[in-house]
Amino acid sequence: MHSASFGDGVMITGCFLFNFNELDLERGRNGLWGAMINEPFDRPSLTIGPDEWAMQVIFKGLPELLPRVAMEDRTVIITSVNEAWAQPGSLLDLYLDSFRNGVDIAHLLNHLLVVALDARGFERCKAVHRHCYFLNAPSLDMSSAKPFMSPDYLELVWTKLTFQQRVLELGYNFLFTDCDMVWFRNPFRHFPVYADMSCSSDDFKPSRAPLDNPLNTGLYYMKSTNRTIQMMRYWRAARERFPGQHDQAVFVNIRHELVSKLQVKIEPLETVYFGGFCEYHDDPEKVCTIHACCCIGLDTKVHDLKDVAADWKNYTSLTPEQRQKGGFKWSYPTRCRNSIGWRRP
Repeated sequence: MHSASFGDGVMITGCFLFNFNELDLERGRNGLWGAMINEPFDRPSLTIGPDEWAMQVIFKGLPELLPRVAMEDRTVIITSVNEAWAQPGSLLDLYLDSFRNGVDIAHLLNHLLVVALDARGFERCKAVHRHCYFLNAPSLDMSSAKPFMSPDYLELVWTKLTFQQRVLELGYNFLFTDCDMVWFRNPFRHFPVYADMSCSSDDFKPSRAPLDNPLNTGLYYMKSTNRTIQMMRYWRAARERFPGQHDQAVFVNIRHELVSKLQVKIEPLETVYFGGFCEYHDDPEKVCTIHACCCIGLDTKVHDLKDVAADWKNYTSLTPEQRQKGGFKWSYPTRCRNSIGWRRP
């Protein structure tokens, strides 16, 4: 799909620019996944083939940036924006403010890498955040909000996976979250240590088998191991088997293959901690994040997330005695649920 000429990386106070034109990385070149690795916590070992060489060129500057962003255990938080999402008062502002208003999580902003998908989104990111990376795809116009499942939308979400694969190959764990989300607490304590991938769910029931919970790739944590690198390559290569599908739909279709063929351990996350507009709990003492899933439209997402952020500010302004009285309820995400004709499954 993309074939490219590449410019030099440009570093600007922790922000990097690279060029990504038309190199065909998404399709056909990831069919060989190599020997399966069974050790769960091994550091990745790479062989330099055509795909690895292309990754190094495309993501020039990333190896220098990641050490500045990563935590001591080599973990980075990643989100992505375009110009529309980065506008003042839009999703990026809500996202960043939620760290500052959360419970002892403002320091996590030091470990957040915002990936900008267009030049204006990059400029806006640099104005409000320390660590920005420009994923420049001139063959696509990423500046406006993309209709769900449009060709540009699909290229955007699959390019995200290419970037994440490179982060893993460089030896860094990552927590990816969509930017249409607000944070309240540190989520890392809720990721099972044995899982290769921990993923949010739209409708979690502990009585189900783990993979029977509907997974949502709007939030997932992955460790950097040979196994997760093979997993990411397998996931990207599976795109050809499901034409016209986005990354989450393909992931859901191949989740059992990932477990059986690669021995990957995938765990769903409970919605009491990682809620969304598909399913959330009125328990502000446990919640870590709320995602504007089950929602279509940028303005719709912003409106209902602002209500959630206001609810949280009101709650945290209460005295401990007032909180103990209970009765807290999040504002109902009316616009979001109406946007999809939502009905409880």
